[in-house]
Amino acid sequence: MARFCQGDARAFDVLFQRYARPIHGYLARMTGQVAAAEDLSQQTFLSLVKARGRFQEGSRVKPWLYAIATNAARDWLRRKRPEELTDEGELPAQVASEHGGTRDLGLENAVQRALAQLPEGQRIPIVLHRFEGMGFAEIAESMGLTESAVKVRAHRGYARLRELLSALEQEAKE
Repeated sequence: MARFCQGDARAFDVLFQRYARPIHGYLARMTGQVAAAEDLSQQTFLSLVKARGRFQEGSRVKPWLYAIATNAARDWLRRKRPEELTDEGELPAQVASEHGGTRDLGLENAVQRALAQLPEGQRIPIVLHRFEGMGFAEIAESMGLTESAVKVRAHRGYARLRELLSALEQEAKE
């Protein structure tokens, strides 16, 4: 990032190659729409280019970039809150599996709906921690909170997710 801030255009290519896919996956989970995630990913990297002068030397790039992506997703969600449904009235297939193998679209949709019911302050730490693999210190840095505050929010969010998804588990048993 330091090289990019000094005008090295090739450094941007390295940043893009390293973070484009994870940022896209994060935004797809935040918005529930792959197409929106593509647009927001581009917007995130455009914002990175525009804001590179505000990047503080010695700071970590990943939390800063995820903060930009989170703000882009927040703005998008504010503008377009109602969920787009398929013609059959179902949620569209969410994010393509990064791990390959068989996917349970019903489970993915249930998790996405449950995540959407969480307050943003709980949803963001869970998505960054569980799906993006970020540590709580990085999440705290990207959200501008203390690490312990992020852990509390994630703990409460995970507890609420268990409640929301327990109904699904009961249905599966019946």
